[in-house]
Order: sequence, then C-alpha cells, then structure tokens
Amino acid sequence: MTPTSLFHPAVAAWFDGSFAAPTPAQAQAWPAFQARRHVLIAAPTGSGKTLAAFLAAIDGLVRQGLDGGLKDETQIVYVSPLKALSNDIQRNLEVPLAGIRENLRAHGLPDVDIRTWVRTGDTPPSERDRMRRRPPHIVVTTPESLYILLGSESGRSMLATTRTVIVDEIHALAANKRGTHLALSLERLATLCGDRLLRVGLSATQKPIEAVARFLVGANKTSGCTVIDTGHRRERDLALEVPDAPLEAVMSAEVWEQVYQRLADLIEAHRTTLIFVNTRRLVERVTRQLSERIGVDGVAAHHGSLAKEQRLDAEQRLKHGNLKALVATASLELGIDIGDVDLVCQLGSPRSIATFLQRVGRSGHAIDGIPKGRLFPLSRDELVECAALLDAVRRGELDLLKIPEQPLDVLAQQIVAEVGAREWDEGELYALVRRASPYRALPRNDFSAVVGMLAEGFSTRRGRRGALIHYDGVNHVLRGRRGARLTALTSGGTIPDNADYQVLLEPENHFIGTVNEDFAVESLAGDIFQLGNKSYRIIRVERGVVRVEDAHGMAPTIPFWLGEAPGRSDELSAAVSRLRAEIAARVSGGEPAEGILRWLVDEVGIAQGAAEQLLEYLASAHAALSCLPTQDTIVFERFFDEVGGMQLVIHSPYGSRINRAWGLALRKRFWRKFNFELQAAASEDNIVLSLTTAHSFELAEVARYLNSATIRPLLIQALLDAPMFVTRWRWVIGVALALPRFRGGKKVAPQLARMGAEDLIAAVFPDQIACAENLTGEREVPDHPLVRQTIADCLDEAMDLAGLERLLKRIEAGGIRIVARDLTEPSPLALEVLSARPYAYLDDAPLEERRTQAVMSRRWLSPETAADLGRLDPEAIARVRSEAWPEAANADELHDALVWLGFLGLDEAGAKTGWSDWLSDLAREKRVAQFHTPAAPVWIAAERLPHFQALWPAATLAPAIAAPSAAVGASCGREEALIEIVRGRLEGLGPVTGEALAAPLGLTAHEIAAALAALEAEGFAMRGRFTPGAAGEEWCERRLLARIHGYTVKRLRAEIEPVAARDFLRFLLTWQRVTADARMQGPDAIDTVVAQFEGFEAPAAAWESEILPARLAGYEPRWLDDSCLAGRVTWMRLRPRSVRSGNGGESRAGPVRTTPITLTARRHAAHWTSLSPPADDVEPSIRAQAVADYIGQQGASFFDELVEGTGLLRTQVEEALAELVSLGLVSSDSFGGLRALLVPSGERKPFAGGHRRRRTAKF
Repeated sequence: MTPTSLFHPAVAAWFDGSFAAPTPAQAQAWPAFQARRHVLIAAPTGSGKTLAAFLAAIDGLVRQGLDGGLKDETQIVYVSPLKALSNDIQRNLEVPLAGIRENLRAHGLPDVDIRTWVRTGDTPPSERDRMRRRPPHIVVTTPESLYILLGSESGRSMLATTRTVIVDEIHALAANKRGTHLALSLERLATLCGDRLLRVGLSATQKPIEAVARFLVGANKTSGCTVIDTGHRRERDLALEVPDAPLEAVMSAEVWEQVYQRLADLIEAHRTTLIFVNTRRLVERVTRQLSERIGVDGVAAHHGSLAKEQRLDAEQRLKHGNLKALVATASLELGIDIGDVDLVCQLGSPRSIATFLQRVGRSGHAIDGIPKGRLFPLSRDELVECAALLDAVRRGELDLLKIPEQPLDVLAQQIVAEVGAREWDEGELYALVRRASPYRALPRNDFSAVVGMLAEGFSTRRGRRGALIHYDGVNHVLRGRRGARLTALTSGGTIPDNADYQVLLEPENHFIGTVNEDFAVESLAGDIFQLGNKSYRIIRVERGVVRVEDAHGMAPTIPFWLGEAPGRSDELSAAVSRLRAEIAARVSGGEPAEGILRWLVDEVGIAQGAAEQLLEYLASAHAALSCLPTQDTIVFERFFDEVGGMQLVIHSPYGSRINRAWGLALRKRFWRKFNFELQAAASEDNIVLSLTTAHSFELAEVARYLNSATIRPLLIQALLDAPMFVTRWRWVIGVALALPRFRGGKKVAPQLARMGAEDLIAAVFPDQIACAENLTGEREVPDHPLVRQTIADCLDEAMDLAGLERLLKRIEAGGIRIVARDLTEPSPLALEVLSARPYAYLDDAPLEERRTQAVMSRRWLSPETAADLGRLDPEAIARVRSEAWPEAANADELHDALVWLGFLGLDEAGAKTGWSDWLSDLAREKRVAQFHTPAAPVWIAAERLPHFQALWPAATLAPAIAAPSAAVGASCGREEALIEIVRGRLEGLGPVTGEALAAPLGLTAHEIAAALAALEAEGFAMRGRFTPGAAGEEWCERRLLARIHGYTVKRLRAEIEPVAARDFLRFLLTWQRVTADARMQGPDAIDTVVAQFEGFEAPAAAWESEILPARLAGYEPRWLDDSCLAGRVTWMRLRPRSVRSGNGGESRAGPVRTTPITLTARRHAAHWTSLSPPADDVEPSIRAQAVADYIGQQGASFFDELVEGTGLLRTQVEEALAELVSLGLVSSDSFGGLRALLVPSGERKPFAGGHRRRRTAKF
C-alpha cells in the first residue's frame, strides 16, 4: 500500500501526477494524520512538511464535500510566524486545490469548493467582513492575529468549529515569548473547540525534539503525539570566504571593497543569490555597494523596516528571476517562497548553528537539492567563530532549544483577553493556563498575584490605572471590566513596540518604511538618506513622521536603527573553545605551521587562505598570552593606556550572555570595593573593565571577586543601574497591558509611553528612581509580578545567570585554569572588545567618552612580535629607576628628598658625591639624624621621626633631634607608620621585591606585607614580575610602572617609526638603481634588472625608452635581444583586457606602444602565466584569429611564413600580430619582434624574415 492510497483518489491522483514520490516526512506523517493523532514533523527545509500537513487536512474536506457535509465553517487553522509566509501559503494552496478540483471533474464527481483566507494585521476591513459573513474552510494567520480572533465575538464564533491547527516553523516561535503567547492561545482555542483539536507542528530538527512536542500539544498530552524526525544531516556545499587583505578587529574600507567585489563575483556566477546580514543598516549599505557593481535593478533590500509592498515586490522579483540578488536580515530566514535560490551568502557570524542551517537551507530548496552557502567573517574573532561553526555543522551538532518558563507578563495579557471574552471560574482558568507547556509548573500564588494586579491596578501620580478585570473573591469568578476586551485586542502581542518614525513619500502620502526615532530627530530638511536601495530627500520631520520626496539616485547617507544584537549560542561557544584548545595544543606541542594548516583544511574544512589568517591570529595570541583562552582556561590580561589608567580584559569564550552577566557583576563589585564607578563592555569572547588610577590589585585575585552563592543578589543590584532594565521594564508593562499602546483610538506617542513607564515604576518600585543620597544600603526589590518578570528577563534573556553560576562554581572548585598576564600593550585577542560597538556596553557612557579610546595598539602582530608583549624593556626599567631616585643639588634639596623618600641607607648616602657632607650639615642643624633600626643606622628627616618612633620607640638617634610641631600633632600607629615609610621608598626605587624593601629596616617581607597590601588597595602600588628574569614577586609604585610601560612601548614604536618622505625617496632611487652611483653597466647586468621588475607590467614602449636606460649605463637594444635569444629572458602580457571584434573583422585592440608588457626570466614564465588565467570574453578580429589559428596549427613561425600561410597582406599580418600581442595571445623569442611593432605602420621598415614567433602557454 502506497502512502497516497490513504487519500481520496482525486487527491492521490493530483499528488502522484505532480511528484515522483512522497518524501520520508510525508510518508511517515500521513498514517498518523489518518489515525487522528497529534503530529510533529521535524525535517530540513524543502522536505515537503507543509504539503504533508495540508494534504491530509484537505483530503478530509474533500471527503466531507463529496458526502454533502462540508459546511461553511472553519475547520483548519494554519499559523505562521510571518505575515509574508501566511500570504505565501495561501498562494501555494491554490495549486493543489485547483488540481484536485480538476481531478474531481475528470472522475465525474461533484465539485468541492474549499475556500482559504488569510487573516493577518495587513488584512483590510472589507476582507474581514467577508470572513465573518461566510467563514473559510482554511484560515491562514499569524500568532498575533489568532489571538485577536480568539478575543472577538465573530472570531470566536468562526474558530469554534476548528478541527485541525497547523503551526509552521514552530521552532522559530518556541524559543521566545511569542511562542509562550501562542501556547496559551492554542489552549484557549482547544477549550473553545471542545478539546477535539488536532495539533500539527512543522519544524526544523531541534534538540531536544521532545520539548517541541510538549510545547505543541500541551503539558499533559505528549503521549498522544507522534514525532517524525527525519534528521538534519544532508549534503551541503559550505565554505569560508576571506579577503586577500588580512582581517582586523575592525574592517577597513579596503577590506570592505574586497568583500563587496567578491560578493559581486559570486552573484554574477549564479542565477539568484540571497545575502543575509545581521542589521538593517548593513542591509542598506551592502545593497548600495552591490548596486554600483551589478546595477540598481539587479539587487534589492529586504528588512522589517520596509513597507510590506516593497518587501513583497522584492520577493516576487527574485522568485521570477528579475533580481540577481536580495540582501536581507532575518526577515527572509523562514520559509517564504522566493523561488529557487542558487547561493546563500552570510555576512558576519549568524551567532548560532540553527540560524546558519536555516539560512543556508533557503538554497537548494528542492527535495534532492544541495544547499550552497558562503560565510564571510567580518573580523578576526568572527573568523575563528565561523571556522568553528563550519566544524560544528560537519560534526552534526545542533543548538539546544530553550523555551521561556511561565512569563508573567504574557500570562497577564492572555488572562485579560480570555476574561474579556467570557466569564471564568478562577480555578478553571488556572487549569487552562497550566495545560500550556511553558506554564505547566506555574505556582498558584504567582497566578493569584497576576490576577490581583489586574484587578487592583496601579496607583500613580495620574490616579489609579491598569485595573482591567473584576475579581469576585467570594465566588472566585473573573469578569472583564469595560474596555478590557478593546485593550487586549488593540495592545496585544509580545513583539516590543518601538519608537520608529514612519516615512511617507510625497505627494502620494505613500508609506515606504520606518526609520529610528533618533535618526529622524537628528535629520534636517534637505538631508538625503537611503531606504530600500532608493534615495529620498527629507521635506520635513513631524511628530512620528518623516515626509520625503524622491531624490532620483543622489548620494545618500545610510539610516540607523537601534536594537539588541543576538548572543552566540552555548553550543557555538563550545565549538569555538574546542577549536582554540586544539590549536593551542598543537602550537604548544611544537607542531610546524604546515601541519596545523593541513589539519585546518582537511579536518575543519576551511580554505587555505582562511586557515592561514586564522592560524596567524591565534598563534600571535598564544605567543602574547602564553596560552589560548578556552572554556577550561580563562585569561586575565591587564595593560596601561595612554593616560596612565589601566584596562582589564578577561578572555572568556562563553558567549555574550554569560560575559555580560559576569562583566556587570564585576563592575558592581569594583564599585563597592574601590568606591569608583567604571566603564565596562562585554563581547562574545571578552570582558573589558576600564580602570582608573585608583584601582590596584593582584590580577589573579579578580577571579575570586565573585561567589556563586551570592552572585544572584549582587547581579540584581547591578542590573537595576543598567540600561537594559529600563528597556525591558517598558517591554514587560507593554505586554502585560499595564501601559496600553493605544488610548482613545490613537497610538500613544513614544515620549508619552516613556513617561507612563516611569510613573508605573515609581508606583511599584520607588527605590528604582529614588535619589541615591536618600538610599541606605541595597535597593529593596518589591515582590511585584511585573518587577519580578523584568528582572527575570534581564537575568535569563539578556544574560545567562545560570551559566554564570556554573562557571563560578567551576572556578571555585579549581576546574578552570586561571592565567594572569600583565602586558605592555593589548594582545591580539583584546583588540576587538576594545573597539566594541555600543550594544556591548554595560554602562551608559557614550562612545566618545569611552576610556578604551585611550588605548593605542598595533593593527597586526606577528607571533614573534607578540611574544614580547609581556616583557618590559630592561633599559626602560633602569631609566625609570634613575629618574625616580632623587637628584639633590644642595643640602635643602637633599632634605626635601629625605622627607618624601622616608630614609637613606648609609651606603646610599655615600654613593652620591657631596651627600655625606650635606647630611652632616643638616645634622648639625637638627634637621636630620641617624636612626638605629634593628638592621643598621639609616638617615631620616625630623619630619619622619614620628613614623620611625612608632615602629621602634626605644631606638637611639644620633644626634638627638625633635620632630617639628606639625609632625608631632599628626601621631600615628605602627601599621600607618609602616605604610608611610614603605610608600616613600616605593616612590624612589621603581620595581623592588618585598625582601629588598624590608631588609634596610631589619624587617622581613612578611612583616611589611600588610603595608604593601594597603598601598595596593588604595591604588598606589602594583605587584607583579616586572624585571626580566625576576625570580619572585616585585612591587612598584603605579606612576613609575606606567612610565616604564610608556618607555617600553615608545621604544617598540620607534622600531617601526615611519621615515620622512625625503628619506624614503632617497632609498627608493637607490633601490631602483637610478642614481649615478647605483646604475649598472654592461649586457650581463640586464638579467639583474629584469629580475627586480619581474611581474611588473609597463607600457611596451617604456621599457627601452625609460626603464632600462635609466638603470643600465650605455644601454643598447641588442643586450635585451641577446638575453632573449639565449633563453634567459622573455616578454609577455599578463592581464589581457576584454576586446571584441568590430564590424567587418577590423581590429579593436589598442596601440601596441601602450600595451602593458612584463619582462621575466624564461624559467618563471609558466608560473606567471598560471597566475593570470585568460579572459573568457577575448574575441579577436577575423584577421587576428586567422593568424592565431595558423600559429596554433604550425607552431612558432617566421613572419614570411605567416604572410604566406594566411594569405594576408604584410601590413594586415602586422596589424593582426599587434592585436594578438595586445590580447596577450602571442609573444616572440626576441624583443626585436615587439620593437618593430612599436613603430607606426607608415614608418615601419619591412619585417625581416629572421624573426620567429611562438605560442604562449595560454595559446
């Protein structure tokens, strides 16, 4: 029995006539549909999932129609995450429905009219009225429109007869609040239908697939769901594309040009190309650049800020072959029908394995097609990430799907919507909510708290607001208040509202898209910007509206939009760590670079050029840090910036969600520890903390600043000051309907919405916006549903608190190796986070005020150079020590030095000429004395006497002196005295060990450890191993250490300091052998000059008129001819230009005199020819082709032989040869043949027959 035998013969006949055979997904799904079981189909794009679900449902409708029982009622609801996909499905349903009706007629059966209708936010009112009057059998909709239908009387009446609901691209919904919202809508729909609803889910393969099945059918029905998983492994054509110029932390204009050109080349080589990027601004940039290369009509833009009509037009143009390339964001990621796509290009890392597979799957969409994708990393860190991504795909790895658990804001909205539609018993409504998988563990007290909030509302400065339901506490009944249903219908959904301005084209007042509020406000009348690959001139900016006119292609600026960047998935982060660990092991093990490159190419599967850049980058990082950061090895890196501050970079390849949490918590801990607020940023692989001169600490100790047991309350207090809390608060109260989007039939203006959000936070969480001076201790977070949900969203969506807790537990248990490195300048791995984009910031300081701007670094470091980053220059250390030690010119200056230095040893005093005499003079004046410490006598100033007597009260003085009255008043204890003495010595010594500091005082290093720690805590001193070869820990005053770093960096920069232009020109003239003393002589020297110019092309006439005579004294043409005839030198054209024949076969080649020619050693000719492949569109004239054909048949020929063999006139043969030379198709065994062609034909002597011509390797 075939799978289609389950269908009515007319349905089966249409399928069998349209397709060769069912796909595995279809063959397995149809029996389950016939058994009326819930079904989840997980299969790659192009597996026929959608048709599998629809055909079984249509078969049931056909059978009802033939039996006369097909009523005008809705039986099938199809839910798609995108409005465009919904329109697509309706169009694609027309084909099978029309085909089935035709087969019914062919079988002599009655016609069955199955109606389909689309209901989305774009559906006009007239269409909605038609749906109400005569409901369609199949409703195609979105999650938001399904929610609206469930809330209206007419919609509930229409949906009450639904028997089957199909959720397409369910994996794209399950991982966010849209999916949680849909899960509740499905339970509401099932309750409305009397619980006879059959649920069908269509998904790409997910992990774990059981979670998706539970999400589809509800918490208590998974046993009745058939899961069909055909796997995600399939043959794919994937590769990395890297530019010839090396990638950097920030792409230069030169590298972007290479990327654009490579994209253009790929587009020209394929029929249709889909290009994915990660931001709308980049869509517009790339579209404009490509339109300049392949034509404005060949490329279009597609993103969410364009009007629906423009997006649809781009989709249809690509589908019908009228568009070569379409540049899009995630707006085209899902299965919208755009026809056959030959190639998918991804600019920048997609940040997850699933996203990459989904996007590449848009190509090779046929059942047996092979998806083809090219991945363009845009930085060095992205190069590593993209290589790890391809490796993960090769291994068959998948991202773990994480479904949000019981968001309370979504619950509040759905309660209002359902209670607004009908009266509910509180217990029954709670049971309905718990049937939705995300709410299966919802505590009753959380449900009651949300109900109480909706019933009581909020007390704000503008009165009580937000009370949307009546709660009868006696009978436990919920009813909607007046206006509750309207609020739920007009302000529903979970997609965050933005403050974008509409762009209207005048004079038609036609909506063409939106731009960000900040961009609109900052723009002026007359400004020109691009939207959808078209230029528009601003006429005026009104509230919420930008009115424009067509700018007719004038050069525009690119608008910007603000949003959150997607975080890298945990599984991709693990793949990055695995790749780094493998390369680190091979580099540490001494494996040659050739072997590592071979492994990258053969095993990881990346191209040679990409492998070379990746290995050079990571090898340099390994040399600088002595290891590579992985998820088992975290590196703490610290270095000085240009203003004496320090930057702390934590290399943690755990992804931005964990790094954002770690960075925010560390920022809060530093704030509390040092009483200074600092700037911070977090990327996928790094955290950077910009330290001030007040921050000094042992570097490795930072790993223990946070504790897994206390990280949650600390991070909550930290995020309350972060920009993310304010943003997510607005989102949460909007979803919970506490701040409706519409009021009085009009949309609430963005600025009014922000004020309303501030009023609400003041009502429920006054400490959040309270004056800091009035707060004592930590803010007290109220137990309010919306506050709890906002904090949960910050901790679990924007960040990953659970992941950070696991990381800290591993550090505490010693499961992670901590490496601390003090460097003279940033390591290669630190450069990307130092130039991080604003979305990575953990504070609200703008870009121009970032302390990371004070970091100077080199754009590129070789592994050999990078190995020196951790070494301070011994000469710099000696120089600073010399500068720090006092230079006294008289007794008064020596006294001043002794006051701040603390003391002088007798040997130190005797080492400087005149110091002993000056000290004796000062002693007679009772200004200094010798103080006898337990070790030896030292000279001290009278001002320092209280400090020393606090340490040794019984010590003797010679001579006896007294402290000045000001010093006597400032008494101190032993600990404070020791701190001040050590402080003075550190100011004058530079890097010094604790033992060396303590020895002159007769103390041990242990006894002064507390004083050093106190100086470190106040930011005065720093510890480390600063002197090359130092055996133990050293201490240095921070200012002196910054100076040492500065001198070290200055010396390194001096080694690569650019020379003056005149010096370069002087070198260049000598190097090129054109100065009088550098010119060469004699015929033997010509080979040397040719070797210097090998590969360089110059006009043919310039070689003997300018280039060779300038470098060879007394040059004679026979020197070059002899060298050619001797087989040492040859000439050729490397890069022939495209030339097509003119009318009548006349030559269209340019003059030979200007033809670019190169001279090269004959033994290298084949190599240069292989590097310059022939142009595909070279088309010689008829006469030139005749000469070329003759040489091809006869081989190298004399000129007279060519004349005789072709039957052409001598002048015609000369013109043909000149054309073939210009095209790079012929050469001669002597330069004399070319020299003869350089003379105009009217002045040319007849060709001598002794010159032979031969084919080039190409010919």
